[in-house]
Amino acid sequence: MTCPRVGHINFLNVLPLTWSYAHGADQGLAITRGVPAVLNNDIVNHRLDVSNVSSIIYARDSEELVVLPDVCVSSDGDVQSILLVSRKPIGDLRDDKIILTAKSATSHCLLKIILRGAYGAIPNYYVRHITPEDPIPEDAAASLLIGDDALWLYHHQQPDLYYYDLGHEWKQMTGKKMVYALWVANKDFAAQNPALLQLVYDRIHHAFQNGLAHKREAIESILAGKPFTYEQLDDYLGPTIRWELTEEYLDGLRTFYDLAHQMNLIEHIPTIKLANVQRS
Repeated sequence: MTCPRVGHINFLNVLPLTWSYAHGADQGLAITRGVPAVLNNDIVNHRLDVSNVSSIIYARDSEELVVLPDVCVSSDGDVQSILLVSRKPIGDLRDDKIILTAKSATSHCLLKIILRGAYGAIPNYYVRHITPEDPIPEDAAASLLIGDDALWLYHHQQPDLYYYDLGHEWKQMTGKKMVYALWVANKDFAAQNPALLQLVYDRIHHAFQNGLAHKREAIESILAGKPFTYEQLDDYLGPTIRWELTEEYLDGLRTFYDLAHQMNLIEHIPTIKLANVQRS
């Protein structure tokens, strides 16, 4: 194998990496772009060697995966792009019907943990395609949206609906930071191709650094095709979204896994195994 298969969730929350891929960091990598739900499945089923995935996927398949150090998608409080949109205050939700976006997995678990742990609510959840233009179907009390759709709603809130940032809710409930996505490698690929694993790690880690060094150019390169202002994206892409997988963020991730296990959302609490690479 000479060209590692690398997944890329092309949300705005990884724009520094996307920009760097478009400026040469993808050389020697076979990039597959997709939404979390698709790439989560692809890495687990060995159609990819390395990918960013919803952080809950690592917990469910930790025996088959290792985590790339130093990179993640995270926040310390507000995240802006994971929103519960509700017809009633969050504290009034009980056994209501809530629609979950089909695009993610971590956000599903995060919402269930928050609603039960902080508000004592056990709603009825249904996965369905939803759009920011019509965020709550007529038969539901609330909906969960993520990514660019949620970020758009964050900046276009309707006065008759309630909006709850799950990063804010998590921080309020636990006091911890939250990791939404990890970069993982298939354990077999990592063991059999250490040089290629090092190549992918170096590319991704340096690509984030390069993209952040060119943050203005990265944002300006997409403004014409996105419904956001420069100021909105400048705020979103740091200080709001973070990408460093420090011990504090790992601590928040372990808390997330502990609570998910308590609610039977994952079968076991995984040990977070970092890939064996030379860290830069």
